[in-house]
Amino acid sequence: MHTLYRHCRFLLSTTQLQNAPPDRGFEVAFAGRSNAGKSSAINLITGQKNLARVSKTPGRTQALNFFGLDDQRRLVDLPGYGYAEVPSQVQQAWRHLLETYLSGRECLRGVFLVMDIRHPLTGFDRLMIDWCRHFHLPVHIALTKADKLSRGAALATERKLGQELARLYGDDLGVQLLSVPQRTGVAQAQARLNRWLELR
Repeated sequence: MHTLYRHCRFLLSTTQLQNAPPDRGFEVAFAGRSNAGKSSAINLITGQKNLARVSKTPGRTQALNFFGLDDQRRLVDLPGYGYAEVPSQVQQAWRHLLETYLSGRECLRGVFLVMDIRHPLTGFDRLMIDWCRHFHLPVHIALTKADKLSRGAALATERKLGQELARLYGDDLGVQLLSVPQRTGVAQAQARLNRWLELR
């Protein structure tokens, strides 16, 4: 693990892009359906248990949450999408915030798309991939909660999703397994982030 991940710290939370850190350096965003495990993925990758706030209530992350690795590199926890019990007005506000961030953030180098391995590639996930492709943003997919399936079933789901993504989008989307209890996939996730963040 690069030492910068261990030193990652919370910077700020905002629902207004104009309040975000200056648009320079390198940023990687973590996106995903509500309750897919974005915050847990950030905590696992940084080796910090309580860096990103983990909630049992889907839809809790309603803002852009910025975490700094150093003065030039940041991770961003985006609002979870697709949770039905959130009022439609709030969902519209989230969608606008996501689209504005993805389309206008010059320092954004890629999107780490988190999916629950038991419910991969929902309509909302497809929409996020379509947005990213429209804005020419690379996407890497992490299938979280891999420990909820047997090893064989998890690998089969990873392979099947990779084939489906290749059929739909071509071969430019990476897919991996990620598990907090088993610490599966940490090195692979960090390797992808290292490239996007230009960490040596």
